[in-house]
Amino acid sequence: MKIYTRTGDEGETGLYGGPRVRKDDPRIEAYGTVDELNALLGVARAETLPAEVDELLARLQNELFDLGGELASPDPDARQTRFVTAERIAALESSIDHFEAGLAPPKQFILPGGVRGAALVHQARTVCRRAERRLITLARDPQAAVSLLAVVYLNRLSDLLFVVARSINAEAGQGDVPWVKQK
Repeated sequence: MKIYTRTGDEGETGLYGGPRVRKDDPRIEAYGTVDELNALLGVARAETLPAEVDELLARLQNELFDLGGELASPDPDARQTRFVTAERIAALESSIDHFEAGLAPPKQFILPGGVRGAALVHQARTVCRRAERRLITLARDPQAAVSLLAVVYLNRLSDLLFVVARSINAEAGQGDVPWVKQK
């Protein structure tokens, strides 16, 4: 099977179990940004990370692929691609609590940075926030069949990535990079 099909050469793509749409359709923007986030987590995993963080990021990459499948379908219930559940959100919250337990509460705003792995996870957090915004745009369309749990999932995921970036820095002996207000 060839990787190229030529079916997208005029700026359209097919949804899973649905019609063809323009490649800049809000649905494509949403799951494309989730895909970008997934790729960035892969870049972060190319760094030397604590084993526990690498395992978490691997799990998150698989979850993001599942979320992309949900978002790629105009009817995720009929296609059985509905992924996000309250239990998945609770699992993210449990991971946040776990990683946050070893950190001092932040006393000021923190800049993205520190060791390279942490900086990449911070970058992934910002892409996650963009994915959340794209999903909110898509969810405004009442015909889009977007689960609000998917929005909550991305919101929690960005919080988790923030805590994980701080944890990577802490384990590397690198403190948080504080924001210093300029005069």
